[in-house]
Amino acid sequence: MVKIKKLKIMRKFLPWIILAVVVLAGYSYFKGINNTAVTLEQDVKESWGNVQTSYQRRNDLIGNLVKTVQGAAEYEKGTLTAVIEARAKATQTVIDPTNITPEQLAQFNQAQGGMSNALSRLLVTVEQYPSLKANENFLKLQDELASTENQILTARTRYNEAIKPYNNHVKVFPNNIFAGWFGFKEKPFFEAVAGAEKAPDVEFNFDKKEAK
Repeated sequence: MVKIKKLKIMRKFLPWIILAVVVLAGYSYFKGINNTAVTLEQDVKESWGNVQTSYQRRNDLIGNLVKTVQGAAEYEKGTLTAVIEARAKATQTVIDPTNITPEQLAQFNQAQGGMSNALSRLLVTVEQYPSLKANENFLKLQDELASTENQILTARTRYNEAIKPYNNHVKVFPNNIFAGWFGFKEKPFFEAVAGAEKAPDVEFNFDKKEAK
């Protein structure tokens, strides 16, 4: 009788026990999806922070470079203005890495590419000025810029490397269903700006009489 009574009690609560196990398993599964996505997104944020720091370093150096060039290359106002305007545009383009879109990244990439092109033109121009080529401050800035460009390339590469596992996690089935519920979306990769790998073909006329 006791055994029969126990069996009846177990049968009565068995559906609830099964339901509790299913709910617990589901909670653990969803929690795992969310926690992994959070961890991977933190890696993306950190990588993006390094990208921004590298570009900010370049913008600061360019500001100092422009001041140095202004005194020696007084006839290159057009080139200097282009650099200043490109720098302003690059610094105004700000992105939230938690909600980045392909359009936003493309805009950021385009602004930074414009800055790179303007800087290339400036460096080509100042080669014509012996006083700048012998200016210790200018040479130091030029070396620091070259180093910073390498840092930018490294930061962009590591950002893409951080994006890959994040995107794989939120895109794979069935994570792609639940990740959307938690607000995690696929993030875009950095892509090279078309033509950015080519040095600008610029011709300058340094005749002072014509410049006047």
